[in-house]
Amino acid sequence: MKQIARVAGSCLAILAFATTVQARDFRSADIHPTDYPTVEAVRFMGKQLSEATNGRLGVKVFPNGALGSEKDTIEQIKIGGLDIMRINSAPLNNFVPETIVTGLPFVFRSTQHMRKVLDGPIGDEILAAMEPAGLIGLAFYDSGARSFYTVKKPVKSLADLKGLKIRVQQSDLFVSMIEGLGANATPMPYGEVYTALKTGLVDAAENNWPSYESSRHFEAAKFYNLTEHSLAPEVLVMSKKIWDTLSKEDQAAVRKAAKDSVPYMRKLWDERETQSRKTVEAAGVQVIEIANKQEFIDAMKPVYAKYASDPKLKGLVQRIQDTK
Repeated sequence: MKQIARVAGSCLAILAFATTVQARDFRSADIHPTDYPTVEAVRFMGKQLSEATNGRLGVKVFPNGALGSEKDTIEQIKIGGLDIMRINSAPLNNFVPETIVTGLPFVFRSTQHMRKVLDGPIGDEILAAMEPAGLIGLAFYDSGARSFYTVKKPVKSLADLKGLKIRVQQSDLFVSMIEGLGANATPMPYGEVYTALKTGLVDAAENNWPSYESSRHFEAAKFYNLTEHSLAPEVLVMSKKIWDTLSKEDQAAVRKAAKDSVPYMRKLWDERETQSRKTVEAAGVQVIEIANKQEFIDAMKPVYAKYASDPKLKGLVQRIQDTK
């Protein structure tokens, strides 16, 4: 009997050890502040995942670029040195060609149009295309409409952009967009933009309301010009190397928790966008309406010819435009 008890005890100890080994908090990177909607949404995902797995799996978010720039985190996640990251679709363009279409200027007519496209089969197709690059696409988050903000003068027409040095994300597509608008593109990490605006290294940058406000860029660039040229979304991705170590059940739990975080993120995003605009306007920012947006759209034809000439990407663009 004692021997049986010892064997049973050993089995229980081994089982407990195995369960402990499987338990983990996935490390997730974000360059935004701790109260930013994307950071809060990934925390929400972690809570959902923890509830679904009885506390065995969760997510620990590292905001404020604590784990490096977006470019750095792509490299980390591909080799399995990082579990999850929230990243804008633009830095993924060189790794996942299908993400290019989501960043094409003016491809989405509105936030509602963008959400409908990405919530449907087109969005699922783009997420699935990330796997060969070592990434598992989990969900799309909103990134708002991006507009130009300038230091010295407002932008009321296309001619006003001519010759300006404009910071962009480290993306060939965004560089070509700026060049197509007659300006000079200066790619640089997000964390360097405030100083670049303050010192005159760049004349302008472009981003959404919450980023413009939370980064304090509005202190250096007081003109926010409503070009709304891009609705390139954020993407929540997981390392394929880590994904492949999970059971089918755990993979399903991670996917569900990620998808469930999307409506939560959008609610926070809509609230934050409204508040951010109020905050910067109260600080003296001038909001400039664009009377003729069509001239900006027409200037992007060469960009489409360069980046969406491949039949597959051209087809994706057409399907996005056909979505009502």
